[in-house]
Amino acid sequence: MYENDDREKNTVNWTTPSNDYTGQQEHSTQEGQNGNWNTASQRGASENSAAGNSFSSAGISQNPNASGGGKNHRKGGWAKKAAGVTAAAVLFGVVAGGVMTGVNYIGARVTGIAGAAAETQAETQAQAQQTLPAVTAPDAGSQSRPVSTVNDVSAIAEAAMPSIVAINDTMTIQQRNFFGMPQTYTAQSSGSGIIVGQNDTELLIATNNHVVAGAEDLTVTFVDDKAVSAAVKGTDSALDLAIIAVPLSDIEQDTMNQIKVASMGNSDELKVGQQVIAIGNALGYGQSVTVGYVSALNREITDEDGITRTFIQTDAAINPGNSGGALLDMNGNLIGINAAKTASTEVEGMGFAIPITKAQEVLNNLMTKQTRVEVPVEEQGYLGIQCINIDAASSQQFGMPIGVYVYKIMDDGAAANSNLREKDIITKFDGQTVSNKEELVQMLTYYKSGTTVTLTVQSLTDGAYVEHEVEITLGNRPAEEVNQ
Repeated sequence: MYENDDREKNTVNWTTPSNDYTGQQEHSTQEGQNGNWNTASQRGASENSAAGNSFSSAGISQNPNASGGGKNHRKGGWAKKAAGVTAAAVLFGVVAGGVMTGVNYIGARVTGIAGAAAETQAETQAQAQQTLPAVTAPDAGSQSRPVSTVNDVSAIAEAAMPSIVAINDTMTIQQRNFFGMPQTYTAQSSGSGIIVGQNDTELLIATNNHVVAGAEDLTVTFVDDKAVSAAVKGTDSALDLAIIAVPLSDIEQDTMNQIKVASMGNSDELKVGQQVIAIGNALGYGQSVTVGYVSALNREITDEDGITRTFIQTDAAINPGNSGGALLDMNGNLIGINAAKTASTEVEGMGFAIPITKAQEVLNNLMTKQTRVEVPVEEQGYLGIQCINIDAASSQQFGMPIGVYVYKIMDDGAAANSNLREKDIITKFDGQTVSNKEELVQMLTYYKSGTTVTLTVQSLTDGAYVEHEVEITLGNRPAEEVNQ
């Protein structure tokens, strides 16, 4: 049953009564007995109609054809009529007085009922903002915890906004065209970030790796709408995390006074059904707030690259541009980094966030990295290897780690002068997780030739892959690639 249907069935008919007044007094009496009350304006109209009917029945209108007697008889008739009118007036006064007494009584009852209803509604609304009675948790023995809900989250959102930023960038996208040939193009993208730290020279912001992957012109917009350039400090594709940095010298003092580091929560303490708040730069329009609940914990989702990650599932709306934004508990603490949404006409209310407890260690490591900016092509470092990707499907089929498989080391290349060997699988570059060769090539754009980096590799030893580290001093990019 729809709510509108109920309203239509319960709608009061406010049309005026018909002009047929036959038996009106009896009908009015029945209405009074049945408790059908009219508004004040309708009561006035009914009383006027009743008054008109009373005078008419008192015989004010005379029949001009009635036979009359002598003069004295006419005087007697007028006297009788005057007495009748007087008696009718007295009777009307008594009746009207009784009616008004009844109306006042009924009005008092109505007012009392309405007042009581309004009072009850006010109490209910007030109670809705308060903590509900405690209930006993199934696994808590005799302990009990309060169950509560918050209808107004404006104070929480206002306190958290200074920690949230909008991220906009121009990124290079590589894909194959209709004929299978590789092609690249640039596109504008938007995302969100969370201020998680500050060192002596930089403001540190956490976001998703996919927000900054391939970025060429990163800008960060703070709560006061001031935009500042940023640079990638470190990324981790396995967890889809990144840290970007903004030089403190580029941030105006007025902006510094308005922003702050986010308050960290503990995602391990979350419960299904707990209320949460999502804040982010949805669709690039600016910061927006949505509210929902924790729908599930430890939800495993596999992305298009075959990488499986563990998320918090929520029904708080997470839209494009929210990636990298904050998922907060009702104390305003950061409990997750918004990452993805299941998009389908058959799916509603399925958003996912990276639990902050799982992300914290990786973020702390990325914050210690040296902030790098993209260097000119002719200065970029070079490994000197040929490689292919080991994706999730190949990893599962052949029992190999996900990463970059080295199938050939070029003569006179940087790798030839290191302990890197063919058939090794590179899983990290300078401490940052790499899942494919595209990510590895992207990372190299931030390192000059002559820089010594550490690779984490998996080598096949006695039928099993063993992890170890290899140091490589990057070489110069070949001239033919520089000129491409």
